[in-house]
Amino acid sequence: MLFDSHVERLLTAGVRLTNTLTPGLDGGREVVVPSGRARSDAVAQALTFDRRPTVSSADATLLLEVTPSVRAVFEAADAGDFARAARHTNALLRSTGARPQLNESADGTWHLHFHGPDDRFGPGWAAGLAAGLTMALGVDEIGRLGVCAADRCDRVYVDTSRNGGRQFCSTRCQNRMKAAAHRARRAGSGRSE
Repeated sequence: MLFDSHVERLLTAGVRLTNTLTPGLDGGREVVVPSGRARSDAVAQALTFDRRPTVSSADATLLLEVTPSVRAVFEAADAGDFARAARHTNALLRSTGARPQLNESADGTWHLHFHGPDDRFGPGWAAGLAAGLTMALGVDEIGRLGVCAADRCDRVYVDTSRNGGRQFCSTRCQNRMKAAAHRARRAGSGRSE
């Protein structure tokens, strides 16, 4: 396993929140950052794993404020600038007040988790996002964080593939780029579709 299940969940949450709460393009479509109740609903959806959480407006706003920093880590990692990714991650750790704690699992094993300065929902998830990025850097897997290589898309992803060759945020973007390359080859050969 590339990342343990806790780190993978934190990284997945970071991807979902960043792709939902930062403006840009998703497969050529403009991403509009939700506001008001729609923002709280979008954050709840992004953080739904086992059950859907209730997200307050204040917690949604806090996570909205953290996601540009999370995006900066993905962008630095994608560019191969791991020193910049580490600087952004260290700044996130400081700003979120992330603190390590060992938590016991149902099976009696202990796992390292990070909590915020208190146990409220928003600060806890903000600290968790910083911790997930920290642990990806700490096990030398920061190269697994990327930004979609498709035209007109800037959504982020975590590459959990065996060979580490992922380049796209989704199968949709991968297929879109394969189709465009196919059309370009056909046009270059003089054959019509």
